[in-house]
Amino acid sequence: MISFSKDFANKTMHIVREFKAPHEKVWSAWTESSLLDQWWGPKPWHAETKTMDFKNGGHWLYAMLSPEGQAHWSICTYQAIDPPNSFKHTCVFSDENGKPLANFAAMHWLVEMSGNKGVTTVNITITFDDITGLEQIVKMGFEKGFTMGLNQLDELLG
Repeated sequence: MISFSKDFANKTMHIVREFKAPHEKVWSAWTESSLLDQWWGPKPWHAETKTMDFKNGGHWLYAMLSPEGQAHWSICTYQAIDPPNSFKHTCVFSDENGKPLANFAAMHWLVEMSGNKGVTTVNITITFDDITGLEQIVKMGFEKGFTMGLNQLDELLG
């Protein structure tokens, strides 16, 4: 089950996805770069982590790579981590060194997880500083691409 909603008035996107997998396994898939690289992003693209330091104040710097080798970089900065229940981070498009690119809005993520009887629910709330950021991500096809990534996560957890 996946639920995807957009609240333009509050500059927010909300995604809920259930996985038939233990909570700890889902947590690891979101917080370990070796696992993230296996599902993050829509095929035929794939993620490749340059660096990841999953701690408060730490960063995840990664590239989305096309089959032809074209790279789109992003850096995420972790603000709050409550293992294995939730984490907050802010992600921006960047260069390969993590320097944010102009003209792209920051995405503020809250990822919350809860498990019950082998099913883990992931609740994601993404907020933007202004409506333009949300509109930009919607136009870029975020919903379709992120849904594909979450489906790949489901396969990985299987």
